[in-house]
Amino acid sequence: MATSADGTTHLSTDEPEHRLRAEIERLRDEATRQRSLAHRRAEFWTKMDIALGFPAALLAGTAGTAGLASADARVPAAIAALTSAGFAAGAGFLRSDTRRRANKRARHAWASVEARATVALTQEHVTPEILGNLLECRQAALAAYDGEEPRPGAS
Repeated sequence: MATSADGTTHLSTDEPEHRLRAEIERLRDEATRQRSLAHRRAEFWTKMDIALGFPAALLAGTAGTAGLASADARVPAAIAALTSAGFAAGAGFLRSDTRRRANKRARHAWASVEARATVALTQEHVTPEILGNLLECRQAALAAYDGEEPRPGAS
């Protein structure tokens, strides 16, 4: 510790607690960026799910109605059905709903890391255990993109 001329005490940059605080601040900043990114991705995949799913459903209904209406409408109905199948296949291939849920889980996990880091920085003394817990939360946030949703009652 160093004491300045006005009597205030400052941590020197080589003290372990200062390095721990700097790492926690870095984790908090990373969590803030990743939470924002996960939020934007969740919004994107929500829009993609709607953009592919709604036209598929609409075209499927239209194709069925047109195909049953008259024999002359079979070719347009077949084209509408094929287009609908293309939208549905695109939605299935991209798994936009699954990606949306994964990004929402990740957003919540990163928000947890951010909140825990903010709380840790308010404490007078920071210990290596606090940093270790934050790093475990970070790993959980990274795994949230690939993991399954937790089952009710599972811990």
